[in-house]
Amino acid sequence: MRMDARLFHFPTPPAPGQRGRKPKIGARILGMVKRLTDGRVKWTEGVFTEWYGKKNKKMLITSGKAIWSRNKDQKVELHRVLIKDPQGKMEPVLIACSDLTASPVDIVRYFVRRWQVEVTFAELRRHLGVETQRRWSDLAIERSTPLLMKIKSVICLLALPLYEDDKIAIRTAAWYPKSHFTFSDIHAAVRQRIWAVSEFSTSCSRRKVNNLKAKIRYLEALLTEAAA
Repeated sequence: MRMDARLFHFPTPPAPGQRGRKPKIGARILGMVKRLTDGRVKWTEGVFTEWYGKKNKKMLITSGKAIWSRNKDQKVELHRVLIKDPQGKMEPVLIACSDLTASPVDIVRYFVRRWQVEVTFAELRRHLGVETQRRWSDLAIERSTPLLMKIKSVICLLALPLYEDDKIAIRTAAWYPKSHFTFSDIHAAVRQRIWAVSEFSTSCSRRKVNNLKAKIRYLEALLTEAAA
């Protein structure tokens, strides 16, 4: 959620015998930006075993129940959780959950876990063409989409022995340095391996092939990058 989200307390129960309309929301909650430096706010340290590729990440969290309201007709009861990095490397984040019984630590874990799902769909769109299927029927799309997701699993399984034999290269660029493998690296390595065991038609003149080896490797690398 936005740090300036309109969050309100739950309304106080009316006194016995009190007449009039019952309020639907209470007073507005102290803003999240102010909570970051307010000494009255109690923070709890949480250790998360999975945190965007990191292990045992320590974060400070504070939580509470609230009502989110954008206008008089829209009101949602939720459990809000404010996250702060004690090292100051991550911007504070406000997340919310409609399950009022969920614990703050579990809510943060759900929030971190959804990143893996989003990355999976992003890679499916980028490398396997999930959003560019040339289908005219909804049923055809419903059949092909699960197959494309299974293809990603097959590619990862085929890449496992290549990874164990240290045959997957981390492909970087001047504008995109990285230290870990991504799906594009795995996709390119599997495709290159399939091409290596295939029987390509070459010239019967060995001299011509030897003279073009460097250019053939360069062309293969370009094709691999384009396909991945």
